[in-house]
Amino acid sequence: MDAANITGVTGAEAAFAAAQKQFLIAAQENSEDFETVFQSALGMVEETNDFHNDAESAMIQFAMGQSENTHDLLIAQSKANIALQYTVSVKDKVIEAYREIMQMQI
Repeated sequence: MDAANITGVTGAEAAFAAAQKQFLIAAQENSEDFETVFQSALGMVEETNDFHNDAESAMIQFAMGQSENTHDLLIAQSKANIALQYTVSVKDKVIEAYREIMQMQI
């Protein structure tokens, strides 16, 4: 039996090719979106690290007597703590999403 003689096969092939083309375009767009999200996450980690370093230097300055303002020390430590908590919660959500994706059946 020749599959070329069946009506609608060429139409199905054309539809499949169009769907495949749309999939490739969507995959390209999603990879750009993932790259943006990934760069944003890296920026968030760097910002958290900067807050931690600022809090540490404020604590050292206070301990050495170079700064007597406890408010600045408390603010720097609070910023570092909040940034760390936020970064950890985002990491936990990413790991949770990854686990859900890995449990999906194809």
